[in-house]
Amino acid sequence: MRLVLYQPDIPQNTGTILRTAACLGLGADIIEPCGFVLTDKRLRRAGMDYLDALDLARHSSWAVFDAARTGRLVLLTTRAPTPYTAFAFRPGDNLMLGRESAGVPEAVHAAADARITIPLGHGQRSLNVAVAAAMVAGEALRQTDAFPAADDPAGEETP
Repeated sequence: MRLVLYQPDIPQNTGTILRTAACLGLGADIIEPCGFVLTDKRLRRAGMDYLDALDLARHSSWAVFDAARTGRLVLLTTRAPTPYTAFAFRPGDNLMLGRESAGVPEAVHAAADARITIPLGHGQRSLNVAVAAAMVAGEALRQTDAFPAADDPAGEETP
């Protein structure tokens, strides 16, 4: 399972999502261009040394990512009818988060195999993208019984 960031705008959010992926044993993909220099020190500060343990792939465009991906593309969006808690996740899913300022374009929306949402209180528009990533990744890992082993902080099975 992978967290996929579509043209992220905010380095601190990106660093937090990458740290989450590393801690939960998920891979991560970044579809460029980003709204910041990817080697920006703010990204490194948010991700800290966790980024060294991360399976991270960078893609120069949506087309390059889409051609290379395996597994379903599951888009987190405020425009979906299906709550993430009612969705059946699979181990090979790619959980995509849109750009903070604009989400994803219609072509990416149309290419998604599934669209899910986080139900919010009346009048609320959206959660922080890093919070949304953590909530949905947690549910996906719970459903697929894929959380890292509790007795090993590095996420590796102990003999």
